[in-house]
Amino acid sequence: MKSPASAAADVTLVERIVRHERIVLLATILVVTLACWSWIVPMARDMYGAMTGSSAWLMTSDWDAPHLLLLGSMWIVMMAGMMLPSAAPTLLLYAASTRRRIGDRRAGWHVYAMAAGYLLVWAGFSAVATLLQRLLTALLLLTPMMEPASAVLSGALLIGAGVYQWTPLKRACLASCSSPIAFLMHRWRPGAMAAFRLGVAHGLACVGCCWALMLLLFAGGVMSLAVIGALTAIVLVEKLSPIGAGSVRFTGAMLIAGGVWVISS
Repeated sequence: MKSPASAAADVTLVERIVRHERIVLLATILVVTLACWSWIVPMARDMYGAMTGSSAWLMTSDWDAPHLLLLGSMWIVMMAGMMLPSAAPTLLLYAASTRRRIGDRRAGWHVYAMAAGYLLVWAGFSAVATLLQRLLTALLLLTPMMEPASAVLSGALLIGAGVYQWTPLKRACLASCSSPIAFLMHRWRPGAMAAFRLGVAHGLACVGCCWALMLLLFAGGVMSLAVIGALTAIVLVEKLSPIGAGSVRFTGAMLIAGGVWVISS
């Protein structure tokens, strides 16, 4: 049997390891997020400027496979930069709970498998958004500058997103995204593959919560930094702030009103 002093030393060691892993995980999330924004921001600025820099490839009239891959990559990076910060509390809680339940130091790294599953779902959403963008462009509803060519399209997207804010599905998905303790208590399983599936489940809940908001990029300009920033702020408020659940209906009402104004003006 360990002496009290030895047991206390073990506890202190575990606390130090957990604290170190938390710092590493937070730093990783921050670095990945900043890397995403460091590509999106210069591209957006160049797109509405000379278009001779990082956005020059968007000027093509031949949307072959390489250009579609670039467009899909742009969406993936944009979604990762917008959504990964809002998943940080769930990832941090999972890392801590996994270490405490299993006790194996390597188990703390399962959180990266969970993050991979989460981002994979948003990569799938990005693929759909890429195809939707090309369809809207082919129908002349989206300009080559990735802005809406029709006020009706913008208004309809705003109204649709606003209505979705009021639906039971939105509330259910938001409850899953914004309550990491309840989410992990019901779904936690040991192992890296289980962590990956957990990330997929969390990603699906977040897509279910935010897909209509993300489609508003087509309403205000896919590469508009103002729209990207506003949507990121809305997502963070909904998922992380104490007033998140209460803000959903207000946001929905504002979106519906904005959509009606855009169409009628």
